[in-house]
Amino acid sequence: MFGMRTRPRTGDVLLINPRYRRNPCSSAGRHALTPSLALPLLAAATPTGYRVRLFDENLALGDAPLRPLPEVVGITVHTAFAARAYALADRYRRRGARVVLGGLHATAMPGEARFHADAVVVGDGVPVWGQVLAGLRNGSLRGGSIVRGSFAEPGYASCPRPRRDILPRGAFLTDAAVIATRGCTGRCGFCYMATRGLRCPYQQRPVEDVLAEIDAIGEPYVVFTDNNLMADREYGRRLVRGLRDRRLVWSAAITVDAARDPRLVREMGASGCQGVFVGLETLSDENLVQQRKRTLPPSRYRDAVRLFHDAGIQVNGSFVFGFDHDGPDVFDRTLAFIVEERLECATFHILTPYPGTPLFDALQAQRRILTRDWSLYDTAHVVFRPARMSPEELLEGYRASYGRLYSWPVILSRRPPGLSRAAAYLLMTLLYKKWDGVFRLAAPLGLTHALWAPLVELHLRLHLARRPPRDTLATTEERYAAAA
Repeated sequence: MFGMRTRPRTGDVLLINPRYRRNPCSSAGRHALTPSLALPLLAAATPTGYRVRLFDENLALGDAPLRPLPEVVGITVHTAFAARAYALADRYRRRGARVVLGGLHATAMPGEARFHADAVVVGDGVPVWGQVLAGLRNGSLRGGSIVRGSFAEPGYASCPRPRRDILPRGAFLTDAAVIATRGCTGRCGFCYMATRGLRCPYQQRPVEDVLAEIDAIGEPYVVFTDNNLMADREYGRRLVRGLRDRRLVWSAAITVDAARDPRLVREMGASGCQGVFVGLETLSDENLVQQRKRTLPPSRYRDAVRLFHDAGIQVNGSFVFGFDHDGPDVFDRTLAFIVEERLECATFHILTPYPGTPLFDALQAQRRILTRDWSLYDTAHVVFRPARMSPEELLEGYRASYGRLYSWPVILSRRPPGLSRAAAYLLMTLLYKKWDGVFRLAAPLGLTHALWAPLVELHLRLHLARRPPRDTLATTEERYAAAA
C-alpha cells in the first residue's frame, strides 16, 4: 500500500542527486559533462560495513528507486531543486528510511530543511559523515538534528579521493573531474560561495596528489571543477608544469585575473589547457565594485581574451544580467563584445540572489525579492525587481541573447582561424548546443562518453601537434618576464 513502512536493508546507503528542471536556454548536455564529486566524496568517507549506491535523477529515465529500501538516504540540496529534494526525503522517510540532507541550500536554510530530514548537515559533510551514520543508527540523531560539518578539520589535503566506481558508466564526457583547490580567495556578494554558514577557506591539495589521481583515472580529458583553479598563481604554475608532459588536455574555471601573468597563461596552453570558463560577469566597472568582485576591470577584458587565444585556449565567458547598473542596452553590448572577440562559448545568467548570500540580504532589506519559490532560483528566471528595467525586460533580453548568440550566422562569425581549430569549435557547438534530444537519451544509455570521444581525440591531437619543446617555452617565458 502507498506510504506503507517496510523494513530497510541494514547497511545500505543510497546517495541521490535530485532532478531539477532544465533551463530551456541551456543545454541538456551540461548534466552529462562531468560528475559532481560531492556524493562520491561522501561514499569514500563511508565506514566499512556499509554498501553505497549513487543515483542521479538527471541522468536516468526514471525516479530514484524505492527498492531495496536503504537504511540511510543522503540527498544533496541546491536551491533550484530544493522542492524535489524535500519530496524525495519525505517519500523515503514515510517508508522507514533515515534521511540526511546536505548541500548549499541546506547549509543556507537548515531551519527549512530539518522538517524533511532526520539530520541536516551544515557545511562540509565529509569529515562528519561517519558520525552522522553512527548517530542515525543509535538514535541520537532524529527529528531534524543539525550537524555542523567543518571545512578546516581535518583539512582538504587529507580528504579521501572520491569513489568513481559508483558513477554510472559512460554517462559523462569524462569521469576525470578533479578538484585541486577548494574555496575561493574572493567573496563576491552574489556568489554562492558567500553563503552564510559555508565558511569555506581557500585550501590546496599537494600537486603530487592531484597528479597521482589524474594518472590513476587515466582519461585523456581532465576537467578541474575548482571554483578558481588559478587563485594562487604559483600553485597553478606548479600544477601546469606537472601536467606538461602528460598525454592529456584539460579545462578549468578561472577568473580573468590569470591574465595578469602572461607567462602562466602560456604555460597553461603548453600543458594542454583546451578551454577556460571565465567569470567575466559584466562589462560595467560599477557592477563589479557594487558586488565586491576584485578583478581585472572590463577595460582589460579584450587583452585578456586575446592572450588566452594566442595561447591556444578557448574561452567560455560567463555573464550575469540584472545588476543595478544594467539597463536594457546591456544585452546588445555584451553580445557585441562576445562576437568581436570571438569567444568560442558564452554562458548567460539572470542575477539570482541565493538565500544566505549578501545579495539576498540586501535585496530583501530593499523589499525587492519577488518570490521565494526556490524552483525559480535557477538563473533563468527573474526573482527580484531590477533597478533599471522591468522583470519582463530582463527575462526577454536574457532569452533573446541566447537565441541570437547560438544562431548559425553568429556561431559561424565566431569561429577561430585555421581549418582544424574551426572544425573542433563547430563540432563542440553542435554537440553541446544543437543535439539536446540526443543527450537526453545518451546519458541514461551510457553513450555520452562515446559521443564526445572523437572531439576529445581531436583536441588532444591538436595540442600534441602544437605543443612547443621545453626550450622554446623557456625562451617565451623569459621574453614575457622581461616585458613584465
